[in-house]
Amino acid sequence: MPGPLQQGEIDALSADADRFIAELDEEAYLHFAGHKETYELAPIYERHERLTQLETALSLGASVDGDRRRRELWKFACEGYLGNFVSEQQERVAELEATVTASVEGDEIPFRMLKPRLMNEEDREVRARIEAARNELTEENLNPLELQAAEVIRRETRRLGAESYADLYRSFGFPLDELAGQCRRFLADTDGLWEEAGDRFFRSRIGLGLGDVTRWDVGRAWRGTEWDAAFPRDRMLPALEGTLADLGIDLRAQPNVELDLEERPSKDPRAFCSPIEVPGRVVLVLKPQGGPDDWRALFHEAGHTEHFAHTDAGLSPEERRLGDNAVTEGWAMLLEFLTIDPAWLERRLGFPRPYEFAAEGAAQLLWLVRRYCAKLLYELDFHSAEDVTALRPRYVELLREATKVEPAGADYLGDIDSGFYASAYLRAWAFESQLRAYLRERFGNAWFSRREAGSLLRELWAEGQKPTADELLHEVSGETLELAAVADRIREALAAA
Repeated sequence: MPGPLQQGEIDALSADADRFIAELDEEAYLHFAGHKETYELAPIYERHERLTQLETALSLGASVDGDRRRRELWKFACEGYLGNFVSEQQERVAELEATVTASVEGDEIPFRMLKPRLMNEEDREVRARIEAARNELTEENLNPLELQAAEVIRRETRRLGAESYADLYRSFGFPLDELAGQCRRFLADTDGLWEEAGDRFFRSRIGLGLGDVTRWDVGRAWRGTEWDAAFPRDRMLPALEGTLADLGIDLRAQPNVELDLEERPSKDPRAFCSPIEVPGRVVLVLKPQGGPDDWRALFHEAGHTEHFAHTDAGLSPEERRLGDNAVTEGWAMLLEFLTIDPAWLERRLGFPRPYEFAAEGAAQLLWLVRRYCAKLLYELDFHSAEDVTALRPRYVELLREATKVEPAGADYLGDIDSGFYASAYLRAWAFESQLRAYLRERFGNAWFSRREAGSLLRELWAEGQKPTADELLHEVSGETLELAAVADRIREALAAA
C-alpha cells in the first residue's frame, strides 16, 4: 500500500487537478454547445495521467489525516481513476446521443431531441411511439456501453480499497445512510400529498388523472403549454437580466461571464453552465425555446453561473472546484424557483393567476424530490449488487412507487448519477427551501428585489465550495439541513392556491 505524500507533491496534484477540470469542462462546453460533434475525453485523461493512477489515489487516501482539502483531492483522484476506465464508453455514449436518430411519423428525430419532442407533441399516440423509439435506441445503443461501465466501476472500486462504490463515498464523508433515512421518511410523509397534488396537477395540465398517466405523458404535462404565453422565448434573457439587476448584478457587464446565444444544429436545447475557469471564465449556454420548463432551466443554470463567477479567486482549487455540490445546486435552485414564486411572477411578468401556477410548480417539485428519493435508494442497491442486470425490476418498483407512474425499464442503467450526485440534489432542495425561508423572513417576500439580499448572496457565493451546504445554512440561519423543509415549502404553496 503506497504511503502518504509530501505537501509539495499534494500541492502539485492540486494544481494539476485544477487544469484537468478546466479541460474537461471546456471539452463538455464545446461538444454540448454544438461547436464539435466529438466528445474527446481520452486525450485529457492522458495529459493528466498521474491524477488518474491507482497509486496516486491510494497515496492521497493515506495523506488525508482529517484535512478536508486533502480528502476532496483524494475523492477527485479516485473519481479520475474510475473515470479513466470508462472515458471511452462516455465518449461513445455522448457521440451516439449526438448522432443517432429515430424515425417517427416520417421524421428523423435526433436522440437528444426526443424528449423535447415528447414535451411538445399533442397527439398521445404519437408520444407513445416517440417514447418507444427512445427506449429502443437506449436498449440497443446506450445500455451495452452503460453496462460495461458499471461492471468496470464495480471492479476498480475494490482496487481503491472499498467493498463497494457506496462504501467508497461513505469514506469521503457522504451522509448516504442518514440521507436515505430522510428519503424514506419523506416518501412516507408525502405519499398522500403526492396522490392528491399529482392527480390535480396532471388533470389541470393534460386532462388525465394520476392513475391514467403514462411516462410519455409526463413531459407533455411538464411542458405547461397553457402557460406558454406568459413565458415567451424573447423575454427569457431580459427577465434574467432584470432579476439580477434588482440584486445589484449587471449580467452583461461581468467580464468573466460569457453568454453563448448562437444557434447550432447539434447544440443541446437545454441551458447549461460551463465553469471553465472559476471564477475567470464561466460560460452560460442557452438555446431559447420558450415555455415554463425552458425558463426554469435558464434560471437554474444562471444560479450556477453567478455562484462560480463570484467565487473568491484566492481559494484553493479544492475550495473553488470541488467540495459539496449541494452548495452550487442550492444556489441554482434558488434562482430557478423564482419562476414559480408568486411575488416574482407578479413583479417581473405581471403574471395571470400566479398562485395557481405556483401550486403546479410545487406539485412538480414534489414529483422531483420523491423521484430523487427513490433514485438514491435505488443507487444504493445498484452499487451494492454483484449483478446489476438483476436490478431492472427494482428500478421500476422504486420509481413507480414514488411517482405512481411506470418508468421505462430501459433506463435502469442510464438513470444513475455518477458520484451519488442524486444526494447533492436532495440536500440542495433542502438547502434552498431553508435558505429561501430565511431570506423571506429577513428581507420580505420580494427578497429578490432587494440590493441588500444581493449583497448577502454575493458574500456567500464568494465562499465557493469551501463550506458544505450544512455549514453554510448553519452560518446563515443556525439551522440543520432537513429534507422535511421541502415538504413544508410545498404544502405552503399548495395551500396558498
